[in-house]
Amino acid sequence: MPTLGKRCVAELAGTALLVYFGAGAAAITLMIASGTETKTPFNIGIGALGGLGDWFAIGMAFAIVIAAVIYAMGRVSGAHINPAVTIALWATKRFPSSETIAYIIAQLIGAALGSLLFAASAGMDAVTIGGLGATAPFPGIGYGQAILAETIGTFVLMLVIMGIAVDSRAPQGFAGLIIGLTVGGVITTIGNITGSSLNTARTFGPYLIDSLLGGPSLWQYFPIYIIGPVIGAVAAAFFYDGIVKE
Repeated sequence: MPTLGKRCVAELAGTALLVYFGAGAAAITLMIASGTETKTPFNIGIGALGGLGDWFAIGMAFAIVIAAVIYAMGRVSGAHINPAVTIALWATKRFPSSETIAYIIAQLIGAALGSLLFAASAGMDAVTIGGLGATAPFPGIGYGQAILAETIGTFVLMLVIMGIAVDSRAPQGFAGLIIGLTVGGVITTIGNITGSSLNTARTFGPYLIDSLLGGPSLWQYFPIYIIGPVIGAVAAAFFYDGIVKE
């Protein structure tokens, strides 16, 4: 097994790619829309500008990069690239306590690095117009509704991870494809509710770099993207264990 240091580097790099290409796709969508709708606040959202097709495109960007990261980094670190996944595996005694914090720190740093690199690539419009793809509840969505949506979305994601990647009986070679497509599908459905984070690090990176570069400050929503994903992932892991045990 690779050293903890190498595995943390893999988690950092994988999460950076996830945020660069996934959250970056959301930012680019808003930047494109701003050519005709320059006065639309970014957090009114992509769906308000382009409909479900925008969310499908963003979901596919996430699906492709997640699949790529899993196939590239899975054999090194397991490609958690999500604190909620790491916490769920720890809670079900599949991941050591001594390494859990290191993985989560690596994921958060990677997410911030991915956002910073995207800002450097796309320019300040990515921050001021695209918000670096930061997630926030959409108009009319309450705090509790947003937590519920994130919980359900992450529950589905973690249930699939348990079935296709964690369970030793799963068919080999499909984890990246199936997990990526699951994320893409969930984003398409709940994107216009919460931005569909499913991943605390994915939200943390854009929030931090937006704050540092003068973009929108959305930290009041950050607990949504901690509580929802963690509850959803942990519940799914225990649920899966409960139904597969004889």
